[in-house]
Amino acid sequence: MKQRKAWKVVKEAIDEADIIIEVVDARDPIGTRNRKLERLVQERGKPLLMVMNKADLVPKEWAEEYKRKSEIPVVFISARGRKGTGILRREIKKLAKPLLDEREKVKVALIGYPNVGKSTIINTLKGKRAVKTAPIPGHTTGKHLIRLSRKIWLLDSPGVVPIDDFDELVIKGGFPADKIDEPVKPALRLISRILKTRKEAITEKFGIEAKSEEEILRRIGERRGLIKAGGEVDLEETARWLLREWQTGRFTLFASEEEREREFTWDFKEILGEVEKELLLDPRRILWRFEDELWKKLDGQKRAGIREIEGLTVGIATGFKKCDSALKFLEELTGKSVLASECFGKKWKGVIAILD
Repeated sequence: MKQRKAWKVVKEAIDEADIIIEVVDARDPIGTRNRKLERLVQERGKPLLMVMNKADLVPKEWAEEYKRKSEIPVVFISARGRKGTGILRREIKKLAKPLLDEREKVKVALIGYPNVGKSTIINTLKGKRAVKTAPIPGHTTGKHLIRLSRKIWLLDSPGVVPIDDFDELVIKGGFPADKIDEPVKPALRLISRILKTRKEAITEKFGIEAKSEEEILRRIGERRGLIKAGGEVDLEETARWLLREWQTGRFTLFASEEEREREFTWDFKEILGEVEKELLLDPRRILWRFEDELWKKLDGQKRAGIREIEGLTVGIATGFKKCDSALKFLEELTGKSVLASECFGKKWKGVIAILD
């Protein structure tokens, strides 16, 4: 559906409905909110409620803080998990009550970007499969009036907010990262959005605390070993890699339960600096050189550090019960394979590895 036609459909849904619900993905609220849509609703003087779907995938404290700061009323739900839908139903009734003094029936329209869960929410509110759902954009193809109660009806329409520019299309996964000719601009926009929404995600994923978008992208490239001839970071390949991680869900604002179990602290910056300075690419020699410092790091806290040196990756990881677990962790962290390694420790283990 073309942009002009898509916005026409959205405007028709807003005009027909009495209450508008903007459905947003709680994992990426800035990226899945649409200010133009919100302005259209406010210009028409209609009640607007923001529903943050997939709230089970974000920490409760963060959700409450976002709700407190929002200028629009917010309800957090998990439609598939049927959590929070009772609160949503009550909020709809509260907004509908003053309108029912003037009319017999109130229509509620759900509008949002593709794949935020509009149809799933309707089915959950109705309590049965009222409309079809599908994990593809634009699956809803026609208008449906679905009875929620005797006086409240849900208007399910192709209320799919169009994506207005190419960078946004890329960030939302509408264009494959590997096929982008100029990936740096959308990657920088993505980083900017993450910094505004939850900057800790950058530190948790990459161990980076840089301030500017360009510096963050460059340092991600350094950590991934995406270096061109001459020693400069390949920013285009780094941007494609970052966008691919975001599009596929391997990088999100909040870590999954499995990722939280693997949480660690970035460390060994000084040791790795000396390793690079002295060009030590033998794990045993590195252990001999820094044995005292490394043994002090052997406790239940997982720590890791990586450094790209002469086309290879030097990795150090401590705080594991088994050496194999530490080596696997470094391989997952770097996306590379271990060429040589040295294990040390007793109750808690550490490893030094060369990867390629």
